[in-house]
Amino acid sequence: MVADGYLPEWSQGPAPELASHEAACILNAGAEPASVRLTVFFEEREPLQYELRVAARRTLHQRLGDLREPEPIPPGVGYAYLVEADVPVVVQHTRLDSRQAANAVTSTIAYPVPQEDA
Repeated sequence: MVADGYLPEWSQGPAPELASHEAACILNAGAEPASVRLTVFFEEREPLQYELRVAARRTLHQRLGDLREPEPIPPGVGYAYLVEADVPVVVQHTRLDSRQAANAVTSTIAYPVPQEDA
């Protein structure tokens, strides 16, 4: 679970390298491909769900502002997201905020949510 998400509505950095963005960096170190679901939660609207695939022994750096189906995550709105996968994965969330001349990059490991007993 990543509790703090926000896509700025603008940036100063040259696109695409230094455009403000957030990314879910997903590592699948296992021998099987990973089917990954991102569920994005908002304060005042229903969640959105995105389906991703990460090949075995590979990484995916998914810019969250590039997600399109079922619809893009709206910029300028706070959100949180839950990552679920059918095999173990590691998730790191990164943010580049280039709205100021001095760019800021932050990163955090997603908070693991214990599975409920069936």
